[in-house]
Amino acid sequence: MAEEEVKAVDPKPSCADAEEKAVVPLPLPPALDKPDDSKALVVVRKDAAEEKKPEEGSVNRDAVLARVATEKRLSLIKAWEESEKSKAENKAQKNMSSVVAWENSKKATLDAELKKIEEQLEKKKAGYIEKTKNKIAALHKQAEEKRALIEAKRGEDLLKAEETSAKYRATGTVPKKLLGCF
Repeated sequence: MAEEEVKAVDPKPSCADAEEKAVVPLPLPPALDKPDDSKALVVVRKDAAEEKKPEEGSVNRDAVLARVATEKRLSLIKAWEESEKSKAENKAQKNMSSVVAWENSKKATLDAELKKIEEQLEKKKAGYIEKTKNKIAALHKQAEEKRALIEAKRGEDLLKAEETSAKYRATGTVPKKLLGCF
């Protein structure tokens, strides 16, 4: 009978045992319920007198085996939980690093595009500066030509006035257009 109860509590039965009968875990006695895993500020210890209660032979052994099986199951559940948590953390970290890598590659692409646009703008600016300087040079050339024309015209007018005054002196006549005030 004790072996049958131990087989019923064993969480991993052999294939032969699984075919013979279904494994049904025994309900835990109220005193052996799962302890609260929440974070406690004070550790409560059982008295030594309570732990060393002598019980009947097979009943005590069955209770101990059930407690061991429960502790084993709880430790397996806790290990599984921590494994799942670490998997979730690793997955999140991997996804975060892929997002950072994606962001960095997009930034690099946009920075390269910005530099390309800046270079194009610099080329256009240099072209506009060159055109403006050429326009200024052409304007300066035209101004010089106009100044030269004005100088030439002034020289011609002075020469004409000297010739006319020499003619009037030679003939002894007075010019008809004498300053408008006389």
